[in-house]
Amino acid sequence: MTARQQGTIKKWQDDKGFGFIETKAGESVFFHVSEFKAPRRPDVGEQVVFTIGQDNQGRLQAQQVQELGFVQQKMAEKNQQIRRRNRRRNAQADFEAGQKKRLFLGIAFYGVLVLLAVMHKLNWLVVAWYVLIGIVTFLLYAKDKRAAQNNEWRTPESTLHLLSIAGGWVGAMVAQTYLRHKSKKSEFRMIYYLTVVINMAGLLFLLSGGDSSALL
Repeated sequence: MTARQQGTIKKWQDDKGFGFIETKAGESVFFHVSEFKAPRRPDVGEQVVFTIGQDNQGRLQAQQVQELGFVQQKMAEKNQQIRRRNRRRNAQADFEAGQKKRLFLGIAFYGVLVLLAVMHKLNWLVVAWYVLIGIVTFLLYAKDKRAAQNNEWRTPESTLHLLSIAGGWVGAMVAQTYLRHKSKKSEFRMIYYLTVVINMAGLLFLLSGGDSSALL
């Protein structure tokens, strides 16, 4: 591909439709109006971008002559598009990485519950409760998202938080991550984290000698 050069129109004969461009090296290059790609006539003194080619007789001439400002604008727009595309790719990559981490955290939590039950340190009914309430919470988040999209009756945020306190915080976490519901509202997220702390405190109470049947 022929390299593009930058220069300044030094001479222009409008009646004959040709002129000369002075390159940065100080050389004078002929160009015809048919090679000027702007929807107007060239102006003396304006800066342009062009390539060097040959006419039918083998003489050097400037081709694909474009306004420098137009080329710079197009390049800026292209660079902006590239930056936006890269930001979207990075955001998507971060989002997918976050999905995997949260899913792993949820599976690990349930795995710990099962391990505690196997070691007879936790009632199996408690494990079943966490799994059940997690599924219910996820489904309610999904229902609430559909309601938001269809302008239907919404599930109160207090209900979602109560479900998290009751042990459905894993289902809530998975729903926020994979359904992208209630994942950007900072106030909701802070209360959600508080519900996780409260639930974990209750679980630790059970493990330290509390009566697990009190939750059933």
